Amino acid sequence: MASCELFWLSFCFSGYLSSPHVNQDPPYTRDAQHGPVITSPVVPAAASVSPADEESYTSKCPSGGLCSRLPADCIQCNYQHNCTYGKPASFYCKPKNGVHCIVSKSGQQQTNFSLSITCQFCWQLDPSQYRCSNSTNCMTVSCPRKRYNATCDVLDHVHCLGKRRFQKRLFCNWTGGYKWSTALALSITLGGFGADRFYLGQWREGLGKLFSFGGLGIWTLIDVLLIGIGYVGPADGSLYI
Repeated sequence: MASCELFWLSFCFSGYLSSPHVNQDPPYTRDAQHGPVITSPVVPAAASVSPADEESYTSKCPSGGLCSRLPADCIQCNYQHNCTYGKPASFYCKPKNGVHCIVSKSGQQQTNFSLSITCQFCWQLDPSQYRCSNSTNCMTVSCPRKRYNATCDVLDHVHCLGKRRFQKRLFCNWTGGYKWSTALALSITLGGFGADRFYLGQWREGLGKLFSFGGLGIWTLIDVLLIGIGYVGPADGSLYI
């Protein structure tokens, strides 16, 4: 019995670490010395490209520049080798049909070149390296905060493993129904009486502006600027709509 339990424990801890995104990217295994190792499948041979498809990607592929600086849609890379997650990895790539580039600054032109990237799937990138769709039907105050399914696309100049378009669970933009335009209009017209601060739920500041006549106008001008640039928001910490 003890030997069976040890077998199952060793199987569980040495097995695959599955991705939280179902049916999107292959799993990665754990290396005892270097950590998780991403295992990418063999990329099939590229199919023939029609002239219409070739024109669609060549229009955004600069000609004559370094191959390593080309957008991801302009090159084909052989992501079939294993690599350690979070570590630099080099892959052999070549420009797509109709794309012309150079390998080095000396002007040397070759068909194949080496591209060095960080070993990670696209959904593991920093949020600044991809753009996601925004939801328009979940902007409500709730506790706990609600999430929605967003479709995210990796930026053109960012290279990563796996699919460049993926699904991600993001928090809804939390808003209490406060409008930026209303707050700015109140600050300009009735800011001297603290109407803008009262509207945003900041009653202490509102009373201060009311009894000081807007700080003799100075506080009023400052609030117009701060609300205009979005520095001052609702007291509950929510976002403007």
